[in-house]
Amino acid sequence: MDELTRSKAIPVFGYLKDPLFLGASLLYGINRFLLKPRFGPQFPFLRNHWNDCFLIPTALPVLLWLLRKSRLRGHDAPPTWSEIAQWTLLWSLLFEGVFPRFLHWGTADWRDALCYAAGACAAGLLWNKPFSRAASNRSPTRG
Repeated sequence: MDELTRSKAIPVFGYLKDPLFLGASLLYGINRFLLKPRFGPQFPFLRNHWNDCFLIPTALPVLLWLLRKSRLRGHDAPPTWSEIAQWTLLWSLLFEGVFPRFLHWGTADWRDALCYAAGACAAGLLWNKPFSRAASNRSPTRG
C-alpha cells in the first residue's frame, strides 16, 4: 500500500485540534464558569457530575499529544479502546481512591468514576467510528 492510500485509509488524530476535544473543552468551560455558579444549587448533576463526563474527551488528547511528542506513543491514529480504557481506569483509581484517601485531596465518589466511564464510552465511539471511503467517495446520482 503506498503512502497516499495509507493516509486515506487510517484517520489521523488531531490531538489539540480534535473537534471532540475542542467541543468538550468549551462545554467544560461554559459549565465551570457560567452555568455551575448560576444554576448549580438547583441542578445537583450540573454542579457535581456534569464536568466529570468531559474528563476523557478533554484530558486524553493532551496526554496522548505529550506522549507522542516525547515519542512514547508510536502513532497518530485516534485513541484506541485500550488507551481509553486504561487511562479511564487509572484516573478513576487516582481521583476517586488514592488522592482522597491518602492525600486528602478531593472526595471519593463512585458516581464521578461512572461519569468518567460514560464520557470515555461516548468519546471512544466518536473517535473510533468506522471509516468508510466508499461512502465519502460516492457522488450524488440523479434519478
